[in-house]
Amino acid sequence: MSHHAFDNIFSNKIVEIERIVFDGHHTSDGKWYDQEKNEFVILLDGSAVLRFEDEFFEIERGDYILIEKHKKHRVESTDKKKKTVWLAFFF
Repeated sequence: MSHHAFDNIFSNKIVEIERIVFDGHHTSDGKWYDQEKNEFVILLDGSAVLRFEDEFFEIERGDYILIEKHKKHRVESTDKKKKTVWLAFFF
């Protein structure tokens, strides 16, 4: 069974920072994230495939991406050999 965790590191009225750990996790079938805030994500360890409505991105440790608010996206897959660790800034 795969697991994931969302840990709030910091938040105020302007920004929220989360540490996200996936252990073979992916977004549930049919679910899309459609967020109210922009999200800047840095992949600290592992690897993942992000899907947007019209494209896929394969990312590895050290890669980063800006996901604009209301841009529908999902996590198609994460590393099956080790944990995938993200640092996400919501603003």
